Amino acid sequence: MKKILTLLLSAGLMTTAMQAVSSPQEDLEKFRLYYEQRFPGIQLDDFGNGPYALDANKRMQWESMEEFPPYEEYVDKGREIWETPFKNGKSFASCFGEDPSKVRVKYPRWDSKTQQVVTLEGDINKCLKDNGEKPFGWKKGKIAHLGAFLGYEARGQKINVVIPDDPKALEAYEEGKHFYYAKRGQLNLACADCHVQYPGQRVRGQMLSTGLGQTTHFPVFRAKWEKASPDGDGMGTLHRRYGGCNKQVRARPFKAQSRQYRNLEFFHTYMSNGLEINAPGYRE
Repeated sequence: MKKILTLLLSAGLMTTAMQAVSSPQEDLEKFRLYYEQRFPGIQLDDFGNGPYALDANKRMQWESMEEFPPYEEYVDKGREIWETPFKNGKSFASCFGEDPSKVRVKYPRWDSKTQQVVTLEGDINKCLKDNGEKPFGWKKGKIAHLGAFLGYEARGQKINVVIPDDPKALEAYEEGKHFYYAKRGQLNLACADCHVQYPGQRVRGQMLSTGLGQTTHFPVFRAKWEKASPDGDGMGTLHRRYGGCNKQVRARPFKAQSRQYRNLEFFHTYMSNGLEINAPGYRE
């Protein structure tokens, strides 16, 4: 618990170890202020560019990559998935509305009926099941391709996750917050160790990004995933990345779309409220 309190203090989410639980809005203001003070030369939306906002040389390489981005073909595949009718004649537009640019910005969201956090991937597979189609896998492949298309269509819109004044919603938010700051695994590390305490520093040759802005660009194309894929498909969802991070600290990962990861996404994305969506992204 002492370690968690130290990380909360470093991000400005608590002022003393004995302070009462703060509201989500207070958390958001302190979280943002912490990074703005630590990296005063970076504009708010630039935090969504991860390590490329922190290092000039890496930014030049990234900008060159963005001229012919490797995720482009998967955006096109996602567009084809969106436009292809189901066997019953309906399509994803029947579930999400005709305008694909209005979809991504709605997630994650709190569902008052089911009393749980709902993600974009969760509603994609719900749409498939409701229309008699086989659901996609949760971490890569078609679900990431469709997410890449919907993210691309939503570029420039601001993240606006709503935490309703509902005890269960606040409980889910707090569980996600605790997950972010809790130590785990054989290496005894939290998400916040890398992304609150040490952003800008390197681990195994890779620069650590800030917690602010991390969810703006998912799904992402990772060079690491491309190399490991038989067909060179490097796209992956946010929950794929969560699982990978857990494995890297030698902790047993939760299943993609588990309650734990959905609640983490709820907190994690809320902490980037006000930043522009810039999905899909490219990462090493």
